[in-house]
Amino acid sequence: MEFIKPKVKICCISSVEEATLAIQYGASAIGLVSEMPSGPGVISDELAFKIAATIPANIASFLLTSKQNALDIIEQQRYVGANTLQIVDRLTHGNYKDLREALPGINLVQVIHVNNDECITEALKVAPDVDAILLDSGNQNLPVKLLGGTGRAHDWSISRRIVELVNKPVFLAGGLNPENVSGAVEQVRPHGLDICSGVRTDNKLDERKLEAFFQQVNSFR
Repeated sequence: MEFIKPKVKICCISSVEEATLAIQYGASAIGLVSEMPSGPGVISDELAFKIAATIPANIASFLLTSKQNALDIIEQQRYVGANTLQIVDRLTHGNYKDLREALPGINLVQVIHVNNDECITEALKVAPDVDAILLDSGNQNLPVKLLGGTGRAHDWSISRRIVELVNKPVFLAGGLNPENVSGAVEQVRPHGLDICSGVRTDNKLDERKLEAFFQQVNSFR
């Protein structure tokens, strides 16, 4: 399997300045976290709109949404204006076709939370309907759902199997940091990496951690 250096998405962006800093270091995607039941990095849709408007056209702007109704997601994306939707929970009303028809040109990324082998079946089921899959370490079955930002790695052997089986780009998230990212890339071989807390100190983007993270990623050619 041919391997190309993974793209990097810096998530939990909370200001125009953070977005600019992440892009300067080499991010090809920016993550804007809207209302979630738990987890870090949540910003208002108003602030997400302001940040998305400043992101260059060649950089992907991901709107992370926990909404499960396609109509609500459509309304939210039209307001924020991001060019990519990251759906962190399962759709319960409407479907991907509804999103496609209402939001032409908007990329759809479905999060799969890696807890056991059942997530492989889930990834294979949704892959034909989305542009990419993002593997994270959340848990939708808890009383308060964890839908991302856990700072915790999952079983990368399962993630590697998904990368091998699905015919769509796969992003790896969950507990990545400058110390473990090389091992993650070597084991999983993802299309992209998604990081939040691993490049932050006191909830602020840390230039030293950013630099260290990209040094490791850029060692892959």
